[in-house]
Amino acid sequence: MRAKRRNRRAFTMVELIAIIVILGLLSAVAMRSFTGVMDKTRVQTTKSSLKTLHDAVIQFKFETGRYPSEDMGLEELVVEPTDVTGWTPGGYLETTEVPQDAWGNDFVYMRHPDSGKPFVIISYGADGEPGGEDYNADLYSTDAS
Repeated sequence: MRAKRRNRRAFTMVELIAIIVILGLLSAVAMRSFTGVMDKTRVQTTKSSLKTLHDAVIQFKFETGRYPSEDMGLEELVVEPTDVTGWTPGGYLETTEVPQDAWGNDFVYMRHPDSGKPFVIISYGADGEPGGEDYNADLYSTDAS
């Protein structure tokens, strides 16, 4: 009778393996769901940053009479150019540096893009390369405004 009790108190190896497999599957499902939420959040954060930068470039244009140059790019929003008057002291952003997209990549500022707009600010998405689909797709400030 005692031998039976000892065996009933412990899990068998098969039961332990089954529990480990179930926990692994649950973890995989939870991680996949969490990753999808993080990717969506990064896209929304980047779109918000693109809108902020787009609006700052427009304010720069209204106050200085020109858009930031392609050479200096978005740096002119935080560092006063020597050739303009009317620049807002402290810059056009709340930070002293130009932000990066949610994946840690620099935004690309382009004058006279193919769209016919005077400028565009681009995030190349999760992969940091032009083109792509889903979370690797390019995001444009002209779409965010």
